[in-house]
Amino acid sequence: MTRFLFLALLAAGPATAADWPIKPGDVPLSAEELDALAGRTLIFYDDGQAKFSAGGAYSYTYASGDSAFGTYSIAEDGSVCIAYRNGFSRCDLYVRSGDRLILIDEKGDRYPVRPE
Repeated sequence: MTRFLFLALLAAGPATAADWPIKPGDVPLSAEELDALAGRTLIFYDDGQAKFSAGGAYSYTYASGDSAFGTYSIAEDGSVCIAYRNGFSRCDLYVRSGDRLILIDEKGDRYPVRPE
């Protein structure tokens, strides 16, 4: 029984960059680029704004002006994981595709970031 539990835990372990639904030409951000998210605000085409603060604080402001707050961390697979105060959590992978920065969520939906 213990062996099956161990195998199940291995199978459910953290995803790797290869497990994300990336497309040809997508290049996941490097560790240095991920570290450089601190202090940046990324603006999406729906006018949503993801703010990464030094120390791991995170906020997302919707176009309506409502905000969600939490903390972010960088996972071993290079994804950015958000733990919201309301108990919801998610991980996203940021990639460069040509000149564009794109957020890929766990479902595979792609959200381009506006150029700065």
